[in-house]
Amino acid sequence: MQETAEQYKKRMFDFTAGRDPLKLQAAAPARLAKLLKDVSPAKARKRSAPDRWSIAEIVAHIADTELVGGYRIRAILGQPGTPIIGFDQDVWVTALHYDKHDLKKSFEQYRALREANLALLKSLTPEQWKHEGMHSERGAESVEMIVRMFSGHDINHFEQIERILASKKTKKK
Repeated sequence: MQETAEQYKKRMFDFTAGRDPLKLQAAAPARLAKLLKDVSPAKARKRSAPDRWSIAEIVAHIADTELVGGYRIRAILGQPGTPIIGFDQDVWVTALHYDKHDLKKSFEQYRALREANLALLKSLTPEQWKHEGMHSERGAESVEMIVRMFSGHDINHFEQIERILASKKTKKK
């Protein structure tokens, strides 16, 4: 069964409950680098099942998502109330050839975009954090909400990578 927009938001918010989303976002690149430290290119590209993403595809996804999130925040700040268009992540995995992306380059894209986005977020006034855009699937989303959701999004995908790595260690034994 497909997850609803409300279920998705709740799941992302649950990942960050009681924690500062900006601190989570600032720590995320180092956490991801640690996860990827010993991942070979072959291991990064291996899918555990045809309908599951590989580690390389996950990292390409979070890099593109960081790009999308940065754009959405900038669009909202420039024109509060602006429409925010959703995207089908599974279509992007195929259409943008995530299976061919270099893991290290995807990570560097993510790290650089996160750094730029954090610099912007740290410059915002309290009023700007409340500015909203209108998401095509989830309705009104403030900058504050987007930052919280993206923090949860990181954690969600980092845990996926951890599970993939743990299953590969178990299979070797």
